[in-house]
Amino acid sequence: MRGRAMRGLWAVALAVGTAPCVGAQETQGVKPMATDAHPAFEVATIKPSNPDDGSRGFHTSGKNIFIENETMNDLISFAYGVQVKQIVDAPSWFGSERFDVKGFADVEGEPSVTQYREMVRKLLADRFRLQFQRQKREMACFLLTVAKGGPKMEASKSAPDAEQDQTGNMNEGHVWWRFTNNSMPEFAQFLQMAVLDRPVVDQTGLKGKFDFMLEWTADAQATTDPSAAPGFLTAVQEQAGLKVEPSKGEVDVLAITHVEQPSAN
Repeated sequence: MRGRAMRGLWAVALAVGTAPCVGAQETQGVKPMATDAHPAFEVATIKPSNPDDGSRGFHTSGKNIFIENETMNDLISFAYGVQVKQIVDAPSWFGSERFDVKGFADVEGEPSVTQYREMVRKLLADRFRLQFQRQKREMACFLLTVAKGGPKMEASKSAPDAEQDQTGNMNEGHVWWRFTNNSMPEFAQFLQMAVLDRPVVDQTGLKGKFDFMLEWTADAQATTDPSAAPGFLTAVQEQAGLKVEPSKGEVDVLAITHVEQPSAN
């Protein structure tokens, strides 16, 4: 992947190359949706994806929405900010059948990430009749803690009501990512959705929002460049003063209790 710049929570997985694969299309000159708006799809069509479609993503163009070639697991993961392994008791088609969703919001302007997620949650309830229970189950996970020596992040300079931002780039295995106005739960969510293959439990105890940057090599063991950035886990510790360690423990999950194939358009 060459020089791909990404912005926002919906973009991180595409840039880092891990599940779920999602992407964003930024629109220049489009007025954002009012921050107090709670949008839904005014109109939405849901169809099986073309099996030959090699692209995927969650796209926006103003109030127009296009979700391309995503599974039910991906839709839920995006909508609720969970790692796929946190979706339990689901039917097998959650991971195999792919859908295209096209529609537009019932509110003017381009939705924020938070508003986009709200739209997808409402779509899942309305068209897929999705119901679940929030439970805790023991499973393999990663623990996010403060490293010895303490955190190396700055308190956020953003306005109190500003949205979090996660902007980055991947170029030939070299990755950098800037986190602006991020809480530790939001950073843990980034880790489990975009970098790591299992849920991440925040045990830092750090409150508030932070600004920091990470630079790492996607496959540090394969590089022969002595000046290359370290691997991800080392970068987190050296650059942010945080530690990520594999563990096993109780993790929040969404236990599926009812779902239907999407209703007719």
